[in-house]
Amino acid sequence: MPLVAPDPTRTVPLPLREQADVRDRWLTQRLLDLLPDLMDRAGIDLWLVVGREYNEDPVLATLLPATWLSARRCTILVLHRSDDGVTAAAVSRYPVGQFLPAWSPEDDGRRPAEESQWAEVRRFVEQAAPRRIGVDVSSDCALADGLSHTEHRLVCQALGPWADRLVSAEDLAVGWLETRLPEEIAALDGLNRRVGEVVGEAFSPAALTAGVTTATDLAWWLRQRLADLGCEPWFHPVVDVQRAGVPPLRRQGVLLPAVGYDEPVRPGDLVHCDVGMASLGLRTDSQRNGYVLRDGETDAPAGLRQALAVGNRLQDLTAAELVAGRTGNEVLAAARSAAAAEGIDGDIYSHPVGAHGHGAGPAIGRWDDQRGVPGAGDRVLCPDTVYALELCVRVPVPEWGDQPVRMALEEGVALTGEGVRYLGDRQTELLLIPTS
Repeated sequence: MPLVAPDPTRTVPLPLREQADVRDRWLTQRLLDLLPDLMDRAGIDLWLVVGREYNEDPVLATLLPATWLSARRCTILVLHRSDDGVTAAAVSRYPVGQFLPAWSPEDDGRRPAEESQWAEVRRFVEQAAPRRIGVDVSSDCALADGLSHTEHRLVCQALGPWADRLVSAEDLAVGWLETRLPEEIAALDGLNRRVGEVVGEAFSPAALTAGVTTATDLAWWLRQRLADLGCEPWFHPVVDVQRAGVPPLRRQGVLLPAVGYDEPVRPGDLVHCDVGMASLGLRTDSQRNGYVLRDGETDAPAGLRQALAVGNRLQDLTAAELVAGRTGNEVLAAARSAAAAEGIDGDIYSHPVGAHGHGAGPAIGRWDDQRGVPGAGDRVLCPDTVYALELCVRVPVPEWGDQPVRMALEEGVALTGEGVRYLGDRQTELLLIPTS
């Protein structure tokens, strides 16, 4: 009876063994279906990805089998583009999943294992005779700059005259890290939905008691809940509170909430959280807003609901500018222009998300600088990628004496050939938190 591949959208998270099956299946599919075109687009014939145990290239983790939690000793992966596709070989002491074993330390007992390992890399390169050899060095993208100084020296030393063909694999590394399979996008949809459910638990009497619970308490509750589910956060959750009579303070050039993190949450407060979790080798990044109901209230004040509506409008304006072929800086400028035309006071600071939370690819603004991002902001948006659509608006609230509220929003969105679609459940209404 044939094995049925696990469905990553069936439950979040999947048991670890099923996650490993899914991840290895995705890796095989990515090597077969994505990597040849990505190497052609970057103009690289052979890609060397090198990492030592506990000093891994960020790209390396996305190429290793799911049972490998780190590199082992020195792990060298060689990916060669030929007319038949991509040959994926491992010059490593241990077998590396679906990579062809290209070396064993016993093959050349006359010399030290490390020397023999690098000699095999040289033989592979000589047989492939590539025109351009990509290595992960980059001044603009940290995720594409994973080749250490020592490994770079050893690569150059091992390749000899072939070292003249070494080039930065930045475009290839970014393309590999940012491009998602349809199955990965479907999984991210489920993961984003699950995060929303967890926040719904946090913004309820199950976790929040008005007059007792603090923002710090809620942040730790969220982290513990994710850990209990088997979905580790990739950053410590952020929870902050805004309150009538406590106007935001200007810090680093922007208005930020001024209620202390260790002050108990009160009825009438606006509570905001920023949460990201990891599962299946993928990351999410999303934000939610809730209102703590006062006695007798059944809804949030109209001014707070309007602030969320303005934030949703800025999301729509920004999403409309997410067009493949544009740079991140072009998207930022166009979205800010559209927002200004509608009188929206806000900031846009969106970014790719996937294998990493702040992923490789075009940056679309920064929360503390709206002039564009040199380097990362000049990268072009590509289809089959996922972004955290992150932004905020500042809106005066009449019920709070026109005190401005900073409504911060963040949703996962997928950019495909069919356009932009939201992942998970987009927030269009404030979460209402009863006090009893």
